[in-house]
Amino acid sequence: MAQQVIALLPMVFLAMLSQCSPQLTPRISFPKGSPGRPLVHFYRPDICNTTTLLLSEDEDTLFVGARNAVLSLDVSQREAIVIRSKLDWSPSEKDLEQCSMKGKDMVDCPNFIRVLQFLNTTHMYACGTYAFSPRCSYLWGFDYGLQHTEELLMASHGSKPEEGRGRCPYDPYQRNTAITVDGELYTATVADYRGNRPVISRHLSEGSHVDLKLDDTLGWLEDPTFISSCFVPSEEKIYFFFSEVGREYDFIDKFVVSRVAQICTSDVGGQRTLQRRWTTFAKAHLLCQASSELPYNVVQDVIALPPPEGAPADDTLFYGIFTSQWSVNSGQSAVCAFRLRDIKETFSRNYKILNRDTLRWSTRVQEKIANPGECGLHNASDNTLRFVKENFLADDSVQPVGRSLTMVSQDQNYSHLAAQRVRAANHKDYTILFLLTESGYLHKAVLLEKGAHIIEEVQVFQQPQAVKNMQLSVSKGVVFVGTSEGVVRVPVANCSFYPSCAQCVLARDPFCGWEHAAQACVQTSLARTGLGQDVDGGDVEEACNATTPLSPRARFGPTNLTTGQTVSVTLNKVVRLRCPVTSRHARRHWERPDGRLISPDLYLQLEDGSLRFVVTLPSLGPYLCLSTENGYRQTLAAYHIEQKTAAPFLTPATSATSASATTLPAATSVGAWPKTSAEAEPRPDATSVSGTVSPPLTTEPGAMNSAAVWPRDSASRGGGERLLLAHSPSYLKELVVVSVLLALCVSALLTAALYGVRQRCRKRTAPQAGGPPGLGEREALRGEPSPRFNGKRSNGHAVLNGQANGQANGQACNTTPKGSNGHLPNTPI
Repeated sequence: MAQQVIALLPMVFLAMLSQCSPQLTPRISFPKGSPGRPLVHFYRPDICNTTTLLLSEDEDTLFVGARNAVLSLDVSQREAIVIRSKLDWSPSEKDLEQCSMKGKDMVDCPNFIRVLQFLNTTHMYACGTYAFSPRCSYLWGFDYGLQHTEELLMASHGSKPEEGRGRCPYDPYQRNTAITVDGELYTATVADYRGNRPVISRHLSEGSHVDLKLDDTLGWLEDPTFISSCFVPSEEKIYFFFSEVGREYDFIDKFVVSRVAQICTSDVGGQRTLQRRWTTFAKAHLLCQASSELPYNVVQDVIALPPPEGAPADDTLFYGIFTSQWSVNSGQSAVCAFRLRDIKETFSRNYKILNRDTLRWSTRVQEKIANPGECGLHNASDNTLRFVKENFLADDSVQPVGRSLTMVSQDQNYSHLAAQRVRAANHKDYTILFLLTESGYLHKAVLLEKGAHIIEEVQVFQQPQAVKNMQLSVSKGVVFVGTSEGVVRVPVANCSFYPSCAQCVLARDPFCGWEHAAQACVQTSLARTGLGQDVDGGDVEEACNATTPLSPRARFGPTNLTTGQTVSVTLNKVVRLRCPVTSRHARRHWERPDGRLISPDLYLQLEDGSLRFVVTLPSLGPYLCLSTENGYRQTLAAYHIEQKTAAPFLTPATSATSASATTLPAATSVGAWPKTSAEAEPRPDATSVSGTVSPPLTTEPGAMNSAAVWPRDSASRGGGERLLLAHSPSYLKELVVVSVLLALCVSALLTAALYGVRQRCRKRTAPQAGGPPGLGEREALRGEPSPRFNGKRSNGHAVLNGQANGQANGQACNTTPKGSNGHLPNTPI
């Protein structure tokens, strides 16, 4: 155990020090319902959970296992999916009541079809959860030959469907896998209500074959989650892929590992030892790991890709989706490829030894009596079968192709995948992966020598789904995705979407190539020669015979600006020029005739690539939105901004009022644009560059203090404001008038203030009227009001009693003035 801990420590340290892998971003994204990526959707309100798919040999009929029903869909038409027949298969009311009494939710008690396999050309075999009591039945009513009926029928051997224990899971959310070979059904599922007895078994055996099973009584499976199965005719073996708890790593609690197991279809069990049990069962560890990270140890889906024509069967590849049990890995999901040759070599080497008393694994050297997993051991001796019974775990792990990850996604959790090999225009084969994400998108990726390239992503359903399935039809060139929302048909190629040779080549899609004669992007399968295509490098100049990109002066020449959108705007208005998105991998920027923008203080480029600025005299003229992708530069949109014609003649007062209301509106809050806006309509004869219509251009009233256009930094703003004021309409007359009025107001206020101060000083030295000397002081000490004030104020100033009385009587104060000491002012006592 100490050696295993020491061996695992470098992996932990490397994972902590690992650098993030480059993020894989789809080049183009198509939301659901996008006209650029039309899909065919089959949906009916009475049909739900269409998640089990089975495609006929001629690929014209798609059989679907749904909730309480089995469907037959006609998929031979390109633009529609038509239902041929529907077989209802619902539990009875008594079965639903018993399911509810078991403590299950009623939404989980219907019959969810989880097994749908062909037995021969006339019969299918279907199994469903059937209210947590699995049932199976034979179906017929179809024929691959000339005969065909429009109705599916159920043909049971007895009065009711067969019990599906060990063939179908009880819970509709449990994973399972099933495959038929020569009329026999091979399944991997759980065989009890609680889901604690995993089993790999064979059913419907005839002749010398007997039904076999591999249950958990011998510790062969440790809480597995079955994923998929595949039959390899050259080996006469079936390979099962699943994840389980790795008991060999006993120093880590519940350490999950991914497995590949094999059994031989010719196995009939032992004569005395391992009777009705598998004698050819063996399993190995699938290792999906980068050199600097912990392994992606939980397998999600595995599919087989046959070798190219003429290649040996050992070149068969198994592509799998893996996730990590830890959060230190750089990605959410990883794709690894395993070669059949490597799997066979792993099973042919040494095996670990299981101690039945302690249930611990050891790797001590022992004499190898037999080779576990070898076909034909049913006639072996009891000693050999006991050796096979205790040695079924391979000592080595199956390494991925190239001992590296095929691709890693940092922000997506992939759930299902399909693979196809495509021959490009250069007669080179490329592998295309179709990856279904938990967020509802289908990613289309091509595997290149430098790494994976995601060509596009297509949204196929709105909400994340727990149970999904995917079926690839190579002859039809479509991918069928089964969800709870119905069945979606997604074409594998979308070549007509690319309007130019540059866009067709930059897509780097092996399905598509540019035909120079027809000036269209077409599919390479149409056997056209001389198509423009470069999947590996995406070199537009070579594939399209394009010239070197023009210089900025040449791009703005009179011969290169004959097309574009002309917009007439008034000065001091905020204008927004939009730039279309053709690729997420492209970098967009704007140019003026001098090859660059005037100043970042005057122009604001938003995250969506659009350009916003305040229209001034220097900002009039042409604008180009350019994109640079893979070293190739192209024009996405062209605009020409011009000033509107003069307004009708107005009186000076009306003109000043109008200018202040429209040209210079009140400033809005910081970072917020005014709600009022006017759309500047393009001229009827103006179109955008590259044959596409440019998006509408928006003009908005400019807010001079808005932080979205003018930065608050005075140092960076000064140049822009001076440039704007230098070319803006003059308001000198208004400024002079306001300045004169302001000066008059200030002078009047100063005069009034000086007059008030002078009067206050004279009142302090003037004689006081009424009352004997010192009366005010005595009353102040007593806390009484002084008789010199009547408690009233006039315009904020105290009014003397004597003055008030004298003015009221119309008399002047002619008495001899006295000071506070009873003597003349400024006369010493």
